[in-house]
Amino acid sequence: MTDARRPAPPAGAACPARSDRAPHRLAPGGPGRAAADARLREAGAVVPVLLPGDVPAVAVTRHAALREMLAHPEVAKNACHFTALHDGTVPSGWPLSTFATVDGMTTADGADHRRLRGLVTQVFTARRVAALRPRVAELTAGLLDALPRAADADGTVELRRHFAYPLPMGVICELLGVDPALRDRLHALSNLIVGTTGTPAEVQAANREITAVLGQVAEARRAEPGDDLTSALLAAQEEDGGRLSARELVGTLLLMIIAGHETTLNLITNAVRALCTGREQLELVRAGRATWDDVVEETLRHDSPVAHFPFRYPVRDLEIGGTLVPRGTPMLASYSAAGRDPEAYGPDADRFEVTRRPATRHLGFGHGPHYCLGAPLARLEATVALEALFTRYPALDLAVPDAELPAHPSFIGNSTHVLPVRLTG
Repeated sequence: MTDARRPAPPAGAACPARSDRAPHRLAPGGPGRAAADARLREAGAVVPVLLPGDVPAVAVTRHAALREMLAHPEVAKNACHFTALHDGTVPSGWPLSTFATVDGMTTADGADHRRLRGLVTQVFTARRVAALRPRVAELTAGLLDALPRAADADGTVELRRHFAYPLPMGVICELLGVDPALRDRLHALSNLIVGTTGTPAEVQAANREITAVLGQVAEARRAEPGDDLTSALLAAQEEDGGRLSARELVGTLLLMIIAGHETTLNLITNAVRALCTGREQLELVRAGRATWDDVVEETLRHDSPVAHFPFRYPVRDLEIGGTLVPRGTPMLASYSAAGRDPEAYGPDADRFEVTRRPATRHLGFGHGPHYCLGAPLARLEATVALEALFTRYPALDLAVPDAELPAHPSFIGNSTHVLPVRLTG
């Protein structure tokens, strides 16, 4: 609503991002995620928000505006453009600073981004990912074999912990050459970093520890190189005078660990939840009217594994989605909100529909130069996991009402914190 003390902007003019609207305070996930996303969309395509520490930002909430922002040549990823980070506005020890300051492709632009991305692109080609299918199927089968042994006395299994997490974590750690003994600790630390409820001290400690652990991983691979991505990155670091700094190496490993399992963990969890609460959609797949690929794509749209991903920054005062965003403002890519945008997906955008054939493709893996490199691997893991799970346990269902599932404590990740199921009816 336009402030009564100010004249309304002329038709077609860009609206300011902040002064005309009170900012929304982003809260960790909750049972009302879809309703909160709807309120953000209704507030505008680009909405003022407050991050922890009362740091002002904007969330890009509608499909068209998000697509525009993700590919805009004057929207940067490097935190040198983050005004509040350099003028003293951001408090010391800010919990979200990792997303701004980690050295790696997620915070690089231009030639630096192409250099860093090029070092890992070879691992995630469609051909190399397809070659991983037998190993993914093998790991999946082993986890399915173990599920009955993980059940409580009443037959309940926490599927997120015993299936959705260890599959992508096992795959990415094998790709990186990480000792299996480190996996659970790396998961716990990445949860602290991605979560948005930790204290500054807790998050700083997690950042220090995960940096140290990944440094140890690098040293182990330096001493005994193998056929893994870490060894390949170390080789690149040493050739041509060093194309990869020590900080960039650790930053790249950090990105691979977090993005390589947290998002796929959420994707599998969200898909199982959607199929259990919409059994008719599962029956469409079983009847051959939809595929497991369709399930994964619709989950990415309907219940994105990522809610609000930080950060991007306009390099000048810039109009995005009809809103003027001041230079240096941190911008969040609000994937979960944009995924249910009625302007892109129609009046039934809130419905999970595996036979949906939208004219507009979802943005679940991003768009533009920073499109997710791991998308083919995530799709492979999720389709293999879901098909095998519901084939082995066709009567699998939620053990508690859907409304009682606690949300993951983060406004970055989007999923439930646990997923208790019963394997048989």
